[in-house]
Amino acid sequence: MPHLEKNNPRREPMQERSKRRVSSILDVTAQLVQEVGVDGITTSEVARRAGIKLASLYRYFPNKNAIIRSLAERHFQNLRPYLEQFLEDFDLEEGLDAMIDAYAQFYRSEPGYIELWSGIQANPELNQLDMEDLKQNVVMIVSRAKHLFPDLSEDELAALAMVTTRSAGAVLRLAMTVDEHQATVMVSELKIMVKSYLHQRTILAGQAKSHA
Repeated sequence: MPHLEKNNPRREPMQERSKRRVSSILDVTAQLVQEVGVDGITTSEVARRAGIKLASLYRYFPNKNAIIRSLAERHFQNLRPYLEQFLEDFDLEEGLDAMIDAYAQFYRSEPGYIELWSGIQANPELNQLDMEDLKQNVVMIVSRAKHLFPDLSEDELAALAMVTTRSAGAVLRLAMTVDEHQATVMVSELKIMVKSYLHQRTILAGQAKSHA
């Protein structure tokens, strides 16, 4: 896989027309990924479906990997508001359930999402992007949680957030590869697992502090 910088878009679109064109390119790419997988798409087919010349495509993206990278980054951008909404109230019951449901719905309904991320471990660039997004989410969670759970250190909260986030993401991605009924059952079990872990972890922290 080429270096990350070589796979960045050539430029950030500023004009509204350019933004719409980039959005169209990413929409087309997502549909193609859903149809033929990441390895099956070509820049020429992306350009054809987007209704532009290949040279125009290269004005925005130097290669296929740059398009895939931008599509993955758009996934993260579209998912982040769900976490931000949860962090506003930090409701570990209904709020947590709602966030998990929102993520599950996004995973299932977003064109190309499952196909793009199914081979994440085999794609160093996607794996690195995923880790960067995980770290950003952990920072956001710790910033909010440290005021609510003073019995846990920031290192403990970061580990808790990383374990919870990574585990939930893995289960949700797995759930989206099975039929809808089985996925619903898995999502329900995930909610129980996450809330049980968080409840137990915070209780143990409080008990340890009281006995110190």
